[in-house]
Amino acid sequence: MKERDEQKGAGAHALAARRARLRDALMAAVVIAGLGLVSLLSQWLDARRPAEDPFLSYEENYVRPEAARRMSLGFNGLVADWYWLRSLQYVGRKVDAYKEDFTLDDMSALNMKNLGALLDHATTLDPQFFAAYDFGAVVLPAVDRDAAVRLVEKGIRENPDEWRLYHHLGYINWRAGRYAEAAEAYRAGSRVAGAPPWLEAMAAQIELDGGGRAVAREVYKRMYDDAADEQVKLLAVRRLAQITSLDERDAIRRALSDFRARAGRCPSTWRELAAHLRAAGLKTDASGSPLDPAGFAYVLDSSDCDVQLDQRSEVPKK
Repeated sequence: MKERDEQKGAGAHALAARRARLRDALMAAVVIAGLGLVSLLSQWLDARRPAEDPFLSYEENYVRPEAARRMSLGFNGLVADWYWLRSLQYVGRKVDAYKEDFTLDDMSALNMKNLGALLDHATTLDPQFFAAYDFGAVVLPAVDRDAAVRLVEKGIRENPDEWRLYHHLGYINWRAGRYAEAAEAYRAGSRVAGAPPWLEAMAAQIELDGGGRAVAREVYKRMYDDAADEQVKLLAVRRLAQITSLDERDAIRRALSDFRARAGRCPSTWRELAAHLRAAGLKTDASGSPLDPAGFAYVLDSSDCDVQLDQRSEVPKK
């Protein structure tokens, strides 16, 4: 009797074990089949997904800075660095996708609608993040002028003793043709302790001739002197070269006009005008052609008796 009971117990245990193995096998088969279906579905979707356009699609949503500040557990500077890096990556992807020429201070064609928010996040987390203010003051005005003003004005509120932020605000308004506001910003900066005297002089110059080349030359000279970023320095150098070239082309046009008044025609080559160009202080090459600040010969347009930049020149065309 006892032996029969033991046999029944062993049989029941074996049956339960077989059922458990069968259940596990079925579950494993379901998991494997599911993974296979997921893989097939992923391949099917990838095959039918439209081609990604990195120029238009890299528009990410980010945690608001107030929430990021709470989540950072006191490491606000590290999170601000992360937002700063994301800002640079965001710009870099746009630049890589854009195939035309642009300048650092005119990237409006790159459709960088998130840049203002990214820089705002970085400076909210770290109000002393001056690299973000510097970058935003140069790049943002052409993208979103209002965002540029808000960014720098926030920097001034957080850092009222930092005169360079007033310089940035003056530059933004000057670029927009708001000369009264630009002069006001420079004058406010001149009242900050330790501010250099040229801020007051800049305010006076802008009030006198805000749109003149002398003011532009002074703005970009100061930008070059104060910028820490090499790309900003390069921008200042190129803009200064552009201003010099505009002055040179005006001098060349006067020489062309004088020659035509005397000879009744336009010169056929620069050599006919070389002595007059040198007398005007212009640099010429061995053939008598006047050279632009980048070292390229200006192009003589005999049909209009005018002068143009060589298309290969690095002097900005606009």
